[in-house]
Amino acid sequence: MVRAGLIALCLGLCAPAWADDPAPQRVVSINLCTDQLAMQLARPGQLLSVSRIARDPVSSAMAEEARGYPINTGRAEDVFLLAPDLVLAGQFTDPATVNLLRRLGIRVEQIPIARSLDDVRDTTRQMGRWLGTEDAAEDAIAALDATIAAIRQPETRPRMALHYANSYTSGAGSLPNAILTVAGFDNIGAELGLGSLSRLPLELLVTSHPDIVLQGQVYDPPARAQEIQRHPAVREAALRREHLRDATWVCGTPLVQDAIRALAALREPAE
Repeated sequence: MVRAGLIALCLGLCAPAWADDPAPQRVVSINLCTDQLAMQLARPGQLLSVSRIARDPVSSAMAEEARGYPINTGRAEDVFLLAPDLVLAGQFTDPATVNLLRRLGIRVEQIPIARSLDDVRDTTRQMGRWLGTEDAAEDAIAALDATIAAIRQPETRPRMALHYANSYTSGAGSLPNAILTVAGFDNIGAELGLGSLSRLPLELLVTSHPDIVLQGQVYDPPARAQEIQRHPAVREAALRREHLRDATWVCGTPLVQDAIRALAALREPAE
């Protein structure tokens, strides 16, 4: 009741207060990917809180770093009580939460889903502008670009199939496709004309004869959706199967350089 009263009062009295201060002092992130970008780029003491999922090692590439920050539930009521001057959210964060925070006079910025490495660079620069840490953003981009430049491209590119739970794959127009490409692979999903998130039937997977099948992370306890990854047809076809931790590339941040290096290393046994 107290929280509801505070919000009702502020709906009538609060007005946007960020126009005169381009460098926010009290930043709260309520999205896994903004958590990671903010932890990479924020000045000491600038980031007040990250989302609960930021500490989940299955989902977050910066789970250990996130333990150094208080967590939030992502609910507007809890975020409001932190008195932020900037809230960072994702493209698909609950619109009701975003709209309520804005009605309360709180600045909310949302980052889009990254579908290419240029998107990663653009989003990183945008985050740097929001936080007033443009130099840190450029340093992070430079590290990503240095990793890409250091990858030796093979004369003959091996073909990789991404095979997730329920036979989903990432094809053209997706960040995983861009990462595979700079790591020196051709993506079978893109070859087949599949979109950014499509199904790759088991029969098509086997008959496409990939050099490597990159399977999604196996969770404990196992789910029925993942049974397709252990199908006998994959074993009988003698397909080389590898795994990459999902958290490594689920977010479009400069940390995808870790995925690029890991994937490039998979080519070495075959070269």
